[in-house]
Amino acid sequence: MMGASLRRAWPLCAAAVLLLGGCTRISQSLYLASYDREIRKGARAIEGARDDVQRATGYSLRGGAYSEKARYSRAFKLIPADEYGRLFDLSIKDHDQAVALDGGSAEAYVNRGQAYYDRAVLEHRDSQGDRLKDSRPWFDSATADFAKAAELDPRHYLAIDRLGLVHETLGEMDKAIGDYTRAMGLNPRGKVRLADAYCMRGSSYQREKKFDSAVADFERSIELGSAADGCSCDPYDPLLGLYIDASRRYDKAWDLVHQARKSGRWIAPELLDQLKKDSGRND
Repeated sequence: MMGASLRRAWPLCAAAVLLLGGCTRISQSLYLASYDREIRKGARAIEGARDDVQRATGYSLRGGAYSEKARYSRAFKLIPADEYGRLFDLSIKDHDQAVALDGGSAEAYVNRGQAYYDRAVLEHRDSQGDRLKDSRPWFDSATADFAKAAELDPRHYLAIDRLGLVHETLGEMDKAIGDYTRAMGLNPRGKVRLADAYCMRGSSYQREKKFDSAVADFERSIELGSAADGCSCDPYDPLLGLYIDASRRYDKAWDLVHQARKSGRWIAPELLDQLKKDSGRND
């Protein structure tokens, strides 16, 4: 399906930039029109289906289009809350039909799980106070669907990747790392997610003053090849800071600086100045 499947192919950060980066009204209209076309396409697929599998595919297609239209419209505040709720309800109703018609299809569960996850993220972002309390039911539903899809098809990369994404969003980094490790075994692209997860867990360890664990996770993130974009957790600066302050491992610190330079990674000038001063070296 154009809406959900195409967006899943984008890096998550790129999708966020698209949603939040100030698209014009013309492009908004084009996106909404594309979702409406997908809704009509799904309806035609349902009407023309020759068996339950084809009918389930049509329901999944239309359900995904409803969900994408709801998500996009809410992100840009194009519709009131009750209309968002109506579109999302239509989406889940269609996905429920797809699962009922083709319960052995991992894809049907992944598609419904994606709709649940998208709503969870929006609820998590928009809610006040105890944010997790409002969004947790949707995260739980997404988790259940992604886990069921992975059970039906243990080699379904997207199901396992999305399961990791839910755990990551909830701050359950041990589980996320387990999921992403499994996903990387199926698709090398999963290495980027895994590197980011190690970096984020390393940041948590650092805040908790568990410096040895933080160093190990930052080192593992760099070993895996952490992404060089602004949406990723950067392990270089915090690891350099730990080498300098927590362990005074200046040789390791300089090795890290050389590695960062070789790979084109930016190092904070103040950290470099501190390393030069504390180590008595200039390089």
